[in-house]
Amino acid sequence: MKSAREPNGEHTSMSSEEKGYWLVTAVVTDPAEFQNYTSVAGPVIAQAGGKVLARGDVFEVVEGSSPGRPFVIEFPSYEAASECFASDGYQAAIALREGSATFDIVLVKGFVPPAPQ
Repeated sequence: MKSAREPNGEHTSMSSEEKGYWLVTAVVTDPAEFQNYTSVAGPVIAQAGGKVLARGDVFEVVEGSSPGRPFVIEFPSYEAASECFASDGYQAAIALREGSATFDIVLVKGFVPPAPQ
Protein backbone atom coordinates (compact mmCIF):
# COMPACT_ATOMS: atom_id res chain seq x y z
CA MET A 1 0.00 0.00 0.00
CA LYS A 2 1.39 3.41 -0.97
CA SER A 3 1.09 6.57 1.10
CA ALA A 4 0.00 10.02 0.01
CA ARG A 5 0.35 13.44 1.58
CA GLU A 6 -2.78 14.82 3.22
CA PRO A 7 -3.47 18.62 3.18
CA ASN A 8 -1.94 18.85 6.67
CA GLY A 9 1.31 17.35 5.36
CA GLU A 10 0.83 13.97 7.02
CA HIS A 11 0.98 10.74 5.06
CA THR A 12 -1.90 8.31 5.01
CA SER A 13 -2.33 4.78 3.71
CA MET A 14 -4.50 4.35 0.65
CA SER A 15 -7.02 1.67 -0.10
CA SER A 16 -6.93 0.03 -3.51
CA GLU A 17 -10.62 1.01 -3.78
CA GLU A 18 -9.73 4.69 -4.03
CA LYS A 19 -9.36 5.87 -7.59
CA GLY A 20 -6.81 8.43 -8.67
CA TYR A 21 -7.42 11.46 -10.85
CA TRP A 22 -5.45 13.95 -12.88
CA LEU A 23 -7.00 17.41 -12.75
CA VAL A 24 -5.53 19.12 -15.78
CA THR A 25 -5.71 22.68 -17.04
CA ALA A 26 -4.33 22.92 -20.57
CA VAL A 27 -3.45 26.00 -22.58
CA VAL A 28 -2.87 24.92 -26.17
CA THR A 29 -1.07 27.51 -28.29
CA ASP A 30 -0.35 25.39 -31.39
CA PRO A 31 -3.10 22.81 -32.02
CA ALA A 32 -1.31 21.19 -34.98
CA GLU A 33 1.90 20.58 -33.03
CA PHE A 34 -0.09 19.55 -29.96
CA GLN A 35 -1.27 16.48 -31.90
CA ASN A 36 2.25 15.07 -31.49
CA TYR A 37 1.67 15.03 -27.73
CA THR A 38 -1.84 13.54 -27.87
CA SER A 39 -0.79 10.75 -30.24
CA VAL A 40 1.73 9.53 -27.64
CA ALA A 41 0.04 10.53 -24.36
CA GLY A 42 -3.35 9.01 -25.18
CA PRO A 43 -2.10 5.42 -25.50
CA VAL A 44 0.20 5.78 -22.45
CA ILE A 45 -2.69 7.02 -20.32
CA ALA A 46 -5.01 4.28 -21.61
CA GLN A 47 -2.40 1.59 -20.94
CA ALA A 48 -2.25 2.78 -17.31
CA GLY A 49 -6.02 2.38 -17.06
CA GLY A 50 -6.70 6.10 -17.48
CA LYS A 51 -10.06 7.24 -18.79
CA VAL A 52 -10.94 10.83 -19.74
CA LEU A 53 -14.10 11.80 -17.84
CA ALA A 54 -14.22 15.46 -18.92
CA ARG A 55 -12.27 17.30 -21.57
CA GLY A 56 -13.48 20.87 -21.38
CA ASP A 57 -15.17 21.11 -24.77
CA VAL A 58 -17.81 23.20 -23.02
CA PHE A 59 -17.02 24.78 -19.67
CA GLU A 60 -17.73 27.89 -17.66
CA VAL A 61 -15.62 29.39 -14.91
CA VAL A 62 -18.19 30.33 -12.27
CA GLU A 63 -15.74 31.35 -9.55
CA GLY A 64 -12.08 32.29 -9.64
CA SER A 65 -10.14 31.98 -12.86
CA SER A 66 -8.83 29.29 -15.14
CA PRO A 67 -6.14 29.99 -17.70
CA GLY A 68 -7.10 27.08 -19.95
CA ARG A 69 -9.27 24.14 -20.79
CA PRO A 70 -10.02 21.68 -17.96
CA PHE A 71 -9.65 17.91 -18.19
CA VAL A 72 -10.41 15.18 -15.65
CA ILE A 73 -8.73 11.79 -16.12
CA GLU A 74 -9.64 8.86 -13.87
CA PHE A 75 -7.23 6.02 -13.03
CA PRO A 76 -7.92 2.75 -11.21
CA SER A 77 -5.93 4.03 -8.21
CA TYR A 78 -3.90 7.00 -7.01
CA GLU A 79 -0.81 4.85 -7.44
CA ALA A 80 -1.71 4.18 -11.10
CA ALA A 81 -2.20 7.92 -11.70
CA SER A 82 1.15 8.73 -10.11
CA GLU A 83 3.01 5.93 -11.90
CA CYS A 84 1.55 6.94 -15.26
CA PHE A 85 2.74 10.53 -14.82
CA ALA A 86 6.23 9.39 -13.81
CA SER A 87 6.49 6.77 -16.58
CA ASP A 88 9.07 7.06 -19.33
CA GLY A 89 6.28 7.02 -21.90
CA TYR A 90 4.42 9.97 -20.40
CA GLN A 91 7.62 11.92 -19.78
CA ALA A 92 8.42 11.49 -23.49
CA ALA A 93 4.94 12.82 -24.33
CA ILE A 94 5.54 15.89 -22.16
CA ALA A 95 8.63 16.69 -24.23
CA LEU A 96 6.47 16.56 -27.37
CA ARG A 97 4.15 19.32 -26.17
CA GLU A 98 7.02 21.74 -25.53
CA GLY A 99 6.19 24.98 -27.35
CA SER A 100 2.64 23.90 -28.23
CA ALA A 101 0.93 23.75 -24.83
CA THR A 102 1.37 24.33 -21.13
CA PHE A 103 -0.32 22.16 -18.51
CA ASP A 104 -1.05 22.31 -14.82
CA ILE A 105 -1.64 18.77 -13.53
CA VAL A 106 -2.75 17.93 -10.01
CA LEU A 107 -2.91 14.30 -8.88
CA VAL A 108 -5.83 13.68 -6.55
CA LYS A 109 -6.85 10.64 -4.53
CA GLY A 110 -10.52 9.79 -4.94
CA PHE A 111 -12.88 9.67 -2.00
CA VAL A 112 -14.72 6.54 -0.99
CA PRO A 113 -17.51 7.48 1.42
CA PRO A 114 -18.08 5.20 4.39
CA ALA A 115 -20.82 2.63 3.99
CA PRO A 116 -24.16 3.70 5.46
CA GLN A 117 -24.89 2.17 8.83
